[in-house]
Amino acid sequence: MKGDPKILKTLNMLLADELTAINQYMVHSEMCDNWGYGRLHEKIEKRAIDEMKHAEKLIARILFLEGTPIVSKLNDITIGADVEKQLKNDQLSEEGAIKAYNAAIKESVELHDNGTRELLESILKDEEDHIDWLEAQIDQINQMGIQNYLADQLS
Repeated sequence: MKGDPKILKTLNMLLADELTAINQYMVHSEMCDNWGYGRLHEKIEKRAIDEMKHAEKLIARILFLEGTPIVSKLNDITIGADVEKQLKNDQLSEEGAIKAYNAAIKESVELHDNGTRELLESILKDEEDHIDWLEAQIDQINQMGIQNYLADQLS
């Protein structure tokens, strides 16, 4: 099925966002593992895997719409030097993703592409879950202090 060129461009933009997030989260996950924060390592690694699944779904949709997935484009990756900075950088990334998915859903509706809309809505739900977790972590740091928070993250 031939997809609308606007939708294909948007899907490839979202794909670049997902591929960027995978890389950022994998680096953050491995940094946490290296520092001995096993609980954070596992949680952030799971988020990276979620983003891989999103990328896979976007690639499949692009192919279904007879487009070409662009997997060689990454956006700027923002690596945090410490856990608190990592969480804040990841929060900014997720906020951007939520805005992008909402705009893409609106575009899908306007172009009468309900299959793409449904896919994007399911991914949006995951992104909202991600930001909810990140906000909770930042709230915990603010409430208990970074040292107590990090002590709770040791494996």
